[in-house]
Amino acid sequence: MKFKKIKMTTRLHLFQGFGIELEYMIVDLETLQVRPIADELLKFAAGSNEYVEDFVNGPITWSNELVLHVIELKCTQPTPDLWKLQEDIHANVILINKILKDRFNACLMPTAAHPWMNPQKDAFLWPHGNSQVYEKYNAIFNCSGHGWSNLQSMHINLPFYDNQEFASLHAAARLVLPILPALAASSPILDLTHQGVDDQRLIFYQNNQKRIPSITGKIIPEAITSRKRYREEIYDKIAEDIKPFDPDGILNPVWLNSRGIIARFDRGSIEIRIIDLQECPKADLAIAALVIHTIKFLMAHSSKSLEEQIGWKTLDLYKILMDVVEKSSNAMVNQPKYPEVFNLPSAKIPVMELWSKILDQCLKHYPNQMGPWEETLRSIFKSGSLSRRILASADGQYSQENLKLIYRELSDNLSENELFMP
Repeated sequence: MKFKKIKMTTRLHLFQGFGIELEYMIVDLETLQVRPIADELLKFAAGSNEYVEDFVNGPITWSNELVLHVIELKCTQPTPDLWKLQEDIHANVILINKILKDRFNACLMPTAAHPWMNPQKDAFLWPHGNSQVYEKYNAIFNCSGHGWSNLQSMHINLPFYDNQEFASLHAAARLVLPILPALAASSPILDLTHQGVDDQRLIFYQNNQKRIPSITGKIIPEAITSRKRYREEIYDKIAEDIKPFDPDGILNPVWLNSRGIIARFDRGSIEIRIIDLQECPKADLAIAALVIHTIKFLMAHSSKSLEEQIGWKTLDLYKILMDVVEKSSNAMVNQPKYPEVFNLPSAKIPVMELWSKILDQCLKHYPNQMGPWEETLRSIFKSGSLSRRILASADGQYSQENLKLIYRELSDNLSENELFMP
């Protein structure tokens, strides 16, 4: 959860720049237990006598999150150069790890969920600055559970200039959403157990705010094509539903909207929110590049018109999503018409085979942008999502001792900017 987003100094048109946000756990260097010291890290980095919520380090900004053991890294301004961005993020990971090691005997740990953290005991809310917003959230939803205090994700911000650009961008992004966990699931283990779901973060994501269902909807957003309709159908509904719980109006409906894609008309962008954090910036940004250019491909080269893309029902896309949430890269896409969106024959298809064919299309149309990421993406296609690789490495042994070995290796992958392979 974050309210201070990437700043758009000028309003951008489609695909002129991208905003990427990555969230990392801070853990003890030896035990890998979470360490609630993000405020101390930011204070030290800023050279301040007081606690701060952001530290701008050139192209990368460090920010606080809802809980004290999570730090967010994001591009200070939107950028079109994703390769340079992953290098900049990695350089900042190295710097943060040095500070954490030297001053706190701690380090950053990747993936979307800590495998044995107890949120009831180990979670501490951010107590500075905007804390009244976090306190109100906590009062309404109880933010001590896994889905609030034990989750790390990547957010992708894509710009639009006007209603026309918004309509086509939102429609295309909405169609890509259901198959994203096949690439990105990295939260298979909570409380030292695997419950048979590869992307447990998204299970909690959809249930976190079920007390007020209009906030999250079905994760897949409604097919909305204008600012006016978005306000009427989403923001006004959320405002009405939250009012009995927030009579003082502390929580803004724009912040509350938790669909898998949210529209921010105030800054001219949509934000994709359901992508689990990976083991290193190279993997995160490879997935971001594929997602972005798949959306671009759908807008420019799909045989399906905008009206046909908008015509996909939320419930049909949600069914695909939940299959992929459960099995990630091992899932089947059981709706035969879905591959037609990507100019492929109608058929039931393994989701990773579908992604491989989508990558082929993106390489054909955007070779310069996608070529640098092909090797990383092909490795993910071959070896499966990070959840699948973590489970393969664990081999059914979910003791803290065994998982500590795996997640220490994952932390090394983060430092080295290399893929994790069991």
